[in-house]
Amino acid sequence: MISEGDVIVIAKEAIYTIIMAAAPLLLISLIVGLVISIFQTVTSIQEQTLTFVPKIVAVFVGIMVFGSWMLNEMSDYMIRLWTDFSIYLS
Repeated sequence: MISEGDVIVIAKEAIYTIIMAAAPLLLISLIVGLVISIFQTVTSIQEQTLTFVPKIVAVFVGIMVFGSWMLNEMSDYMIRLWTDFSIYLS
């Protein structure tokens, strides 16, 4: 039977995998948003919706660049989880 410690380890690994998979896209979005904000401050453009289109484009490019790595990270976690499935049942 699965113990509380096993559940905590599984949850910890799942959260770590989610953070590692999401980090590149979040960093890209953060950097693009910062650059656009600096541009808006320098040029005194106060349009709130100006950051959305460049962020969306940058995130799509990030998905194209990092997508296979992200999918491999998530797949590896699921393979480890299913491989250890019999251990959790006994």
